Amino acid sequence: MISVLDSTLRDGAQGEGISFSVSDKIRICQSLDNYGVSYIEAGNPASNPKDIEFFNKIKDIKFNNSKLCAFGSTKRKGESAEHDANVRALLDAGTPAVVIFGKAWLLHVCEILKILADENLELIYDTVKYLKSCGKEVIFDAEHFFDGYKDCREYALSALRTALDAGADIICLCDTNGGGLPNEIFDITRDVAETFPSAKVGIHTHNDSGCAVANSVMAVNAGATHVQGTFIGFGERCGNANLSAVLPNLTLKSGYACDGDIGKLFETSYKIAETANVIITGNKPYVGRNAFTHKAGMHIDGVIKCPKTFEHIDPHTVGNERKFLISEVAGRGAVISKINQIAPDLNKNSPQTAEILNKLKELEYLGYQFEGADASFELLVKKIIGSYKPFFILKFYKTMGEFPSPEGELHSAAMIKVDVDGKTEISAATGNGPVNALDNALRRALSVFYPVLGSMYLSDYKVRVLDQNNATASTVRVLIETTDATDSWTTIGVSNDIIEASLTALIDSIEYKLSKEVNKK
Repeated sequence: MISVLDSTLRDGAQGEGISFSVSDKIRICQSLDNYGVSYIEAGNPASNPKDIEFFNKIKDIKFNNSKLCAFGSTKRKGESAEHDANVRALLDAGTPAVVIFGKAWLLHVCEILKILADENLELIYDTVKYLKSCGKEVIFDAEHFFDGYKDCREYALSALRTALDAGADIICLCDTNGGGLPNEIFDITRDVAETFPSAKVGIHTHNDSGCAVANSVMAVNAGATHVQGTFIGFGERCGNANLSAVLPNLTLKSGYACDGDIGKLFETSYKIAETANVIITGNKPYVGRNAFTHKAGMHIDGVIKCPKTFEHIDPHTVGNERKFLISEVAGRGAVISKINQIAPDLNKNSPQTAEILNKLKELEYLGYQFEGADASFELLVKKIIGSYKPFFILKFYKTMGEFPSPEGELHSAAMIKVDVDGKTEISAATGNGPVNALDNALRRALSVFYPVLGSMYLSDYKVRVLDQNNATASTVRVLIETTDATDSWTTIGVSNDIIEASLTALIDSIEYKLSKEVNKK
């Protein structure tokens, strides 16, 4: 069994733009525990008050699968482990396991710590020994191990041997600078595994050479039985090994038994991304929303007939799903297949299928493109087949701009009137531009009837000019991506009025959200 340590809350928190509140950290811990990783490296209690608060609060939460780990360095020179402030902070965190990093590269020992080689080994031994005497499971991270090994193999191995002699449960080889290549990671890890045949060897890689996932897999092939990374790959500099790619590569491609439920890979990735306020790019392996998306007609035809012709795994294995893009290169079969996902009873000979295809041609001529707007396409199909009833009717809207405004900046306001089941609501709002003002006013009016709209927000807004020769009178295409706590969807609007195009896409985004809520019931 390959054990997994997730470092999203420690190494991941060192990524640019990443900042976790205490409640964020607790939510991510719960998501990781639900997935089933063995270890959660939850932070450094000696580094900041927020981590101390987190460790105090997390003590009251029960975990079913994961052990929390506090992270810290070996003791300082001239200080006993028992009285070292960093070591004491690790014990005060109250976690069942601790991760201790120590130097394995003589360059760092001499130039950074400025101590003798043997003194560094003493720091490693005393720290690990003391923590073991306190009943802790100890993972020793050999920092800069691969660079240290290439500089002086014997010293790098002596750092591992010292940690094992002191009682370390796992010795983890760290490619801290992220410059290692798969062949050398394999060779060096195999040497370690053969040198210490009874030890549990781990691997911790960074992605500075673009090889973190490959390096992790190669290390396991060489004998490592413990893998560290961050669940969706973010971390310092170029990030850490992306566990959402490492784990399926090990489990589905290489036949290893690993921690966790691989069927929850997609769900867990998006829960963590939502909490971290990051976007998972569409082309991310396994968990990206485009990972199993097909556009070319030949590809789509092949997948419809035999999925493995253009898919390396069944997307449902990792909790993802297959998508066919509706475009000029998709072909009739792709469109019909897409329609069948929404209306399974329709076939290529159904009159409504022909009506949908004709409507698509008409809209595409006007500038609509549904390959990136699945939500609008679904609403279109349901409207044509008569299975959709709108949740509201827009009766009136008006936008106003004023410059200079009383606030000294460009000021926009919007007024809107909606009808819901014969009840009218009028609302007005200001915003950062007319589209934002309309968005605010529409939500304010509809929230009276549909409070669930408070959980959704616009995550992306794109405008494309379709006929540039008409200058400011050009037709524009607006794509709006909307997100809630569990999902994201994209809608489209086209018009020679950018406000009208935006409002069309905005209304679709709200209608789609409300239809999702109905389907849950």
